[in-house]
Amino acid sequence: MRLGEILKEARSRLSYTLKELSAASGIDTSLLNRYEKGERHPSEKHLQLLIEHLQLDEDTARASWIGERIYALFSDDSHLFDKAMRVAEERVKYDRQKKITHEKSLSSELSDLLEECSRLQGIWASRKPLNQTQLRKMEEYFNLSYTYDSNRIEGNTLTLQETYLVVNDGITVGGKSVREHLEVINHTEAIHYLGEIIQNKTVFSERVLKEIHYLILKGIDRENAGVYRGIGVRISGSAHLPPEPYMLNPLMEQVFVYYKENKTVLHPVILAAEMHEQIVRIHPFIDGNGRTCRLVMNLILMQYGYPIANIKGELENRLRYYNALETAPEDQKNAFYHLIAETVIQALKEHIELCG
Repeated sequence: MRLGEILKEARSRLSYTLKELSAASGIDTSLLNRYEKGERHPSEKHLQLLIEHLQLDEDTARASWIGERIYALFSDDSHLFDKAMRVAEERVKYDRQKKITHEKSLSSELSDLLEECSRLQGIWASRKPLNQTQLRKMEEYFNLSYTYDSNRIEGNTLTLQETYLVVNDGITVGGKSVREHLEVINHTEAIHYLGEIIQNKTVFSERVLKEIHYLILKGIDRENAGVYRGIGVRISGSAHLPPEPYMLNPLMEQVFVYYKENKTVLHPVILAAEMHEQIVRIHPFIDGNGRTCRLVMNLILMQYGYPIANIKGELENRLRYYNALETAPEDQKNAFYHLIAETVIQALKEHIELCG
């Protein structure tokens, strides 16, 4: 079926008029009409809205959407179609073989953890769409815990209850520094920014990384917020010596090349862990690297339908986290992969349990 027929059939099944669907989705009525008639292709953002509001099978809808875009691309150059399809097929084969090779290199224990991540993610996905009130309450609960723990890892002394009061009531806690209050406010804003990125389907890039970091240091260090450092640094308690400033741009360019080459190859949990570990090892910013890298990790997880994975801030877990990062280059990163996979599994279990 053409995408337009799929949309019209689903709208009819739900007894929606075009006007009602427009009000629910925010898409103009005339555009919806043209989508159904096949006179225009939906943008990716509009497609996702239609999938959600018409309760479409995502794979079927996206396959039809991609197929029609391919047809439109080659309708005037049909002699190139077979050649282009062979190029695409070879690339898919290459990526699949690369993925198989990578998965074979993982330990059986880690493979089991990743399988459990995928299984639980499937269960979590099947519970959607959630009631809006329920979704909002869950987001508030988990986002608050994440802000509290991520700041706690970096030495922020605000308690969970104090963090709640700062975020929700705007209360200033006596005996706590202005910086600690700003760290809570900034981190909360950064989480909301991740939500905007997911909603808009923005591709993770250097610009996004710097914007996340800007939010983390906003009002704390205006000069260095969202800017790569211009001086050498040492990491307290670590033997690792981050690269000199002149090396940052080429190293970060390699990180984003790695991301582009592997985002369809690696398991999402491994990809998220890799991006966290690679960026934090380079330590591109003067301050706020840990918070920024954990946000990047969660952005990637969220892009693949996972909930926020919160690395707990209590001493024992914090030491395991630091040790896993410290030894990552020497042990092929397995300890860090294990930690992140276990954190993701715990997050999925908590989300599934709360949504019933």
